[in-house]
Amino acid sequence: MSTIPITTRGAEQLRAELHRLKTVDRHAVITAIAEARAHGDITENAEYEAARERQGFIEGRIIELEAKLANAQIIDPQLLDDDDRVVFGSTVELIDTGSNETVAYQIVGEDEADLKLGKISYSSPIAKALIGKSSGDVAEVRTPGGVKEFEIVDVRYV
Repeated sequence: MSTIPITTRGAEQLRAELHRLKTVDRHAVITAIAEARAHGDITENAEYEAARERQGFIEGRIIELEAKLANAQIIDPQLLDDDDRVVFGSTVELIDTGSNETVAYQIVGEDEADLKLGKISYSSPIAKALIGKSSGDVAEVRTPGGVKEFEIVDVRYV
């Protein structure tokens, strides 16, 4: 498996989720399975089946998170200084040239992406159009509604 870029904040979030799954959720589901077994016949016990299904999800997620963290290339945006160029981890302030609307996005890893928080994946069409450009450049992005142009106002490494 190749390396997966992720910001330091994203790696911390994955580690926190992994810790919670191993120390809290795993023990809670084991207790739920034991309680469901105590109710008698497990062949027709919906509580037991639900707990076993939850256990499978938790164990699968633990394996997934451990693999992602093992293959992560952790990038601290604050340590970047790419001469005002858009790179992974940078925060970009843009103006939509069609609507004059100002937006800001941080380019992050796929697991960190959350449009509501202004975080877009490096593999998204907008990020792909922005990476490598500098303040003052215009990026064309193909969207389902047609081509949009964004002017880069500012690039920050925070």
